[in-house]
Amino acid sequence: MSADWLRELEKPTSAFFQAFAQRAAGDQGPRNAARDAVQNLTPLVDWPAYLPHIPHGLLGLGAAFRLRPLLAEASFLRILSTQIHAFALEARGRGLEALGSGSWANLDMALATHRPAIAWGEAMGIPEVGPADFQRLESRVERDMANVGHKAVMARDLGELFRDLEAPRTGGRLLLAVAAYLCASEPFDTFWHQRAARRLEGVAPVPHRAPEADPSSHAAAAREICDSGLVDLLDSFSLRVRAGAGSGDLLASLVLAASEKQLDARRDLEGKTSWNFVYLAHLAKRSLDAGPLAPETWVQGAALVNLFPTDEPEDRPRGVPPRAPAADPARGLLDAILDAEPQQAMFHAEELLALGKEGAVLGVLAEAATTNDPAFNHSHQVLSVAAAADLVPHLPGPARGAMLAALAKSLANSQGSTDLGRLADKALDAINN
Repeated sequence: MSADWLRELEKPTSAFFQAFAQRAAGDQGPRNAARDAVQNLTPLVDWPAYLPHIPHGLLGLGAAFRLRPLLAEASFLRILSTQIHAFALEARGRGLEALGSGSWANLDMALATHRPAIAWGEAMGIPEVGPADFQRLESRVERDMANVGHKAVMARDLGELFRDLEAPRTGGRLLLAVAAYLCASEPFDTFWHQRAARRLEGVAPVPHRAPEADPSSHAAAAREICDSGLVDLLDSFSLRVRAGAGSGDLLASLVLAASEKQLDARRDLEGKTSWNFVYLAHLAKRSLDAGPLAPETWVQGAALVNLFPTDEPEDRPRGVPPRAPAADPARGLLDAILDAEPQQAMFHAEELLALGKEGAVLGVLAEAATTNDPAFNHSHQVLSVAAAADLVPHLPGPARGAMLAALAKSLANSQGSTDLGRLADKALDAINN
């Protein structure tokens, strides 16, 4: 690691992207640059200042690696560099002391009594960090929906980043310490969990299985999620769980409802509403690798989606053809997003979906997300598209299509500055040419 790159991480200047381009060169360059960011920046962040929120520069870093298979290498390097840049701009503080014995008993106590500083220190004392440590944290906080479920999502996403970076000892401890710090923090909110558990007493965990119900059943459940008050929603969705619905059918209904909420989102709420997809992707992956989930966990997801506002159907945006037909619908979709034309973006997304080209839509959404400055939208675009990529394999066709069309509208409606991405491209081109 060069001294120039280390200086740019600690205090970014106009030379940041040139230093990144040098560090990211070669097969392992991107991983090394991200490792450097984790190891050198994590101790500098003023973590207490963010509570109950989290700095999305770090969370978006993991999302960038999940999008890598969908992107050309130049686009991946663009989003990786801008995410690291966003992380480098996070508020600085004195850092947290790494004092702890590495005892999981002490760490569990810190989680139970909401002592984040102790949780940080104990996590930093764990000698060998592995994926199971992040999963253990995630299981401890799955009932806690404070800050719309950020804690469990953060634990999983940082575990995936640990895997993608093949994090060395210190970097792995830091990632685990961040997750532990957030999981132990206040506020602590089990309101939805308690009310769901009361309705589901004695019900077996929800089995993980592919969707079995017909699309009309998923659509009916989505209507309940969108239109009911919270108490009625808890009742009706709990009845569906009691009736034996599997994870695939519950997820399809939740994604359909989340897609409608995304279509209804005001421009200033696009990013916050897209968090629904991030949380639902977390549920889908946890159901797959942790076995059957407690039934109230799925009801918590329904309550989260229900929390966001729903418009009248006649006010909902719909696809509108562009003024001039596009020879290539994929190019038309990208241009509509970058030109901030949400209804035209929906039109092109639906055009591609009708042709069975879901992969092309997802690829364009990923490319569009790489152009946007993460600091402008708190990385919500890259987070939501990465979540969509995670969700697609678990969903039936109607739910996949609704989600992708809603995200096309959302990305077009939340466009920000692309100047930072162009600076990154210029620096990377200079190295490669």
